[in-house]
Amino acid sequence: MIRIRNALAAVASGLLFVLAGLAFPAPASAAQLVEVTDFGDNPGNLQMHIYVPDNLPENPATVVAMHGCGGSGPSFAGYSEFNSLADQYGFLVIYPTATKQTVMGNCFDVWSQESKTHGGGSDPASIVSMVEYAQQQYGADPDRVYATGSSSGGMETQALLAVYPDVFAAGASFMGVPFSCFANEADFPPTTSQCVGGYMDKSPQEWGDAVRSAYPGYDGPRPRVQLWHGTADFLVPFQLQQEAIEQWTDVFGLSQTPTSTDQPQPNWERQQFADASGTVQVEAISVQGAGHSLPEYGMAAVAVSFFGLGNA
Repeated sequence: MIRIRNALAAVASGLLFVLAGLAFPAPASAAQLVEVTDFGDNPGNLQMHIYVPDNLPENPATVVAMHGCGGSGPSFAGYSEFNSLADQYGFLVIYPTATKQTVMGNCFDVWSQESKTHGGGSDPASIVSMVEYAQQQYGADPDRVYATGSSSGGMETQALLAVYPDVFAAGASFMGVPFSCFANEADFPPTTSQCVGGYMDKSPQEWGDAVRSAYPGYDGPRPRVQLWHGTADFLVPFQLQQEAIEQWTDVFGLSQTPTSTDQPQPNWERQQFADASGTVQVEAISVQGAGHSLPEYGMAAVAVSFFGLGNA
């Protein structure tokens, strides 16, 4: 019955389908998901929930975890593994809920000019307010803020890394698209979009320039990027994984040729792109045969490990 209830929660989150084995029992903890209604400036009109583990250390890290279209923060918290990982490793998890309505349901804004500009407003600015709330309320470490999300949330992850590189240290995007892929709101629906319709093919420099133009004059460190995609994704084409690789390697000034490749799991193909010091700045994991169904079991732990918060 627990697995059935969790699977139903996953469907309600807006995923088009859920594979067997993606539902997990809730962690044994007294900590609860709490809604915050007064977290600060909220131009995107988002809702906020936060998970604070019982073993929260001083100056904890913060992970922002974002749902797919049609979902909610609580539903994503209910079927993803981030709460149990927070219990294990002692970090905060912020779960925003999108309110902008599209033909796909409520989705995070990655199409408006405001969402593509540092300090421009819309959903990214609201999420930064949530991060600042966590820092003020719980003494969260401003140098250890991370973003992750599925589908629409994966798209917003890449947007946050582009627009607020001064806020986020790294991100893990599941089934997302490169930053600035969507031209406007009319381009967002998958059935008509130039972005996800298989027509988006830009040069690495064009993609990189889009990121650089989001925060003109910024010359600080860029957040490390982990990209996940299923090779059989029928909604957000797998081809966009390569476009995202081109974008972020260009941002870091890296070669398009990976510095290493391996298979962490039998159906995972991982490419790593390291800088001259050996630090992996971009990591791309292709999940063979997977559709629009990520993250699957164990993937959240790998994302958290990429952030430096745990061991996968």
